[in-house]
Amino acid sequence: MIDRSGSAKLFEEAKAYFPGGVNSPVRAFKSVSGPPLFIKKGNGCRMTDEDDNDYIDFCCSWGPLILGHNNDTVREFVIETVANGTSFGTPTKLGNQLGKMILDNNSYIDKIRFVSSGTEAVMSAIRLARGATGKNKVLKFEGCYHGHVDSLLVKAGSGLATFGVSTSAGIPESFAKETLVIPLNDPVALENTLKEHGDDIACVIVEPIPANNGLLLQDQSFITWLRFYCDKYKVLLIFDEVISGFRVGFEGAAGYYSTQPDIITYGKIIGGGMPVGAYAASHELMGHIAPEGSVYQAGTLSANPVAMAAGYAALKQTLEEGFYEDLNDKTARFVAKIQSYCDEKGYEVNIVQIGSIFWISFTKNRITRSDQIDSGDMDKFKILHHELLQRGVYLGPSGYEVGFVSAAHKEADLEEATWKICEAMDIVFK
Repeated sequence: MIDRSGSAKLFEEAKAYFPGGVNSPVRAFKSVSGPPLFIKKGNGCRMTDEDDNDYIDFCCSWGPLILGHNNDTVREFVIETVANGTSFGTPTKLGNQLGKMILDNNSYIDKIRFVSSGTEAVMSAIRLARGATGKNKVLKFEGCYHGHVDSLLVKAGSGLATFGVSTSAGIPESFAKETLVIPLNDPVALENTLKEHGDDIACVIVEPIPANNGLLLQDQSFITWLRFYCDKYKVLLIFDEVISGFRVGFEGAAGYYSTQPDIITYGKIIGGGMPVGAYAASHELMGHIAPEGSVYQAGTLSANPVAMAAGYAALKQTLEEGFYEDLNDKTARFVAKIQSYCDEKGYEVNIVQIGSIFWISFTKNRITRSDQIDSGDMDKFKILHHELLQRGVYLGPSGYEVGFVSAAHKEADLEEATWKICEAMDIVFK
């Protein structure tokens, strides 16, 4: 057994300071075993905890670290920028540079507004949609997560297309009632809901690559239906690309599916490891945002120079020729080797992959909706997670979360992780 006593001691101390001992609930290890790891450093594809255990990391800070930990170029540019100050509350040249780089290389957006998190980006996009359309309601999909925005932290009620029900205390039901929830991958429910409520629906919001509750890959046809029905019923379409943006390609899921949304939200990779989010749309829609228009949104630390520097240094590297092709290819090879081993052993495992995102599901059935996930499979993941920690491989501490491969994962690292994951699978299915 690896020694986690240092992390355990720090966790006990943290409980006196923070609710549950953590500053985000997904870090609490409640669905796996032992105390959460307290990490003290990372380099490349590996990180080291306070007990000096080393891990090959496939969480990558929940997705932002597409270049891996402590990337030299990002680190050096951040240090250079910090030497001039951390925040001014004014525009900076770095904001222009990052904005121009993104817009010059993304054909689906004309203007962008930087904020400080993915949740803030989604909140702002929803306000923009309501302000631009003069309508109130939002249509979302069961199994898609859009941050802890009040009106979106909801689940479906008892019917097929229902008004939302709050999934968190502190959210007035009146807020949730402004949200309609339907299943993913159901164009009939989509059209029926838009037909009935379209006059009061400002927008449909979706993770085009749903990756917060399993990796629920949708067919091209469903994405195409989304665009078609939103146009038909004059409803704005928002792509929440906080995870998929700059991950499956520089143009994200919009580029992958060749589908034009009305508004796109970004986060994670866009900040190069710093807290950054953004929302973007056409010139016309973004013209509704203050100070040009009447939709108010502001932020003290929005586009602060340190975050802009990190984002610029990171995204510039993703634009290098072959970056995404190489990353996606090595992820596919990594996944295929583990899948082949599980198939040969007859294990009920299907590793879903798109680009450099993967998800281990304990079934052979294709899963496109969250209600198709068997909660009993989380018992298998708990064993897998524990066994991988013993072998120095780190996945996010939930079987519903996806894994990420970064540019820093070399073939040798992936080979090592492959046989360790296969070893752990033998214990899961013994």
